Amino acid sequence: MRPLRFVKKNIFYNSDRIALVQLISKIEYHYFLKTSLLNPYYLAPNDFLNIIFRLCLALLLGGVVGIERQIRHKPAGLRTHMLVSFGSALFTLIPLQAGMQETNADALSRVIQGIAAGVGFLGAGEIVRESSQQSQRAEIHGLTSAAAIWASAALGITAGCGLWQLGLIAAILIFLVLYLFKRLEVRG
Repeated sequence: MRPLRFVKKNIFYNSDRIALVQLISKIEYHYFLKTSLLNPYYLAPNDFLNIIFRLCLALLLGGVVGIERQIRHKPAGLRTHMLVSFGSALFTLIPLQAGMQETNADALSRVIQGIAAGVGFLGAGEIVRESSQQSQRAEIHGLTSAAAIWASAALGITAGCGLWQLGLIAAILIFLVLYLFKRLEVRG
């Protein structure tokens, strides 16, 4: 009789251990889903394909805006917009790659604020230009080009964060605003 109870007890304990292991694996699986698959900001340090995808996406999104500016023969053209978008994505990836297991939202927020402010200075250089020597007054030019540079930086941030759907939609809308509304301004 005794060995039979021991076997039942052992089976009972084994089933408890199995249930506990299953519970722990479910918790780990849900944590993995929460931190990696469902979190677009999650980026494993050795995930080179994802990093390359995000950086190339930034170049593509900046190129969409830059090609329109290049066609219109603006000083800030294709290369400028691609580099602004690429740089923004690169700065956004730094806190995601800095070895943090869980992304600190404050660090990412500060990087995004720094990009927006820094690119604002780049746009300011595009806006104010000296006019000809005859009039001796400053004229304001390039507001749309400055706004396009700023928007390219935002596209780079979306690519760096892995928000590719938002980036593609925004790039198409920016291109439409730059291309279609220019035609409406000329007619109006």
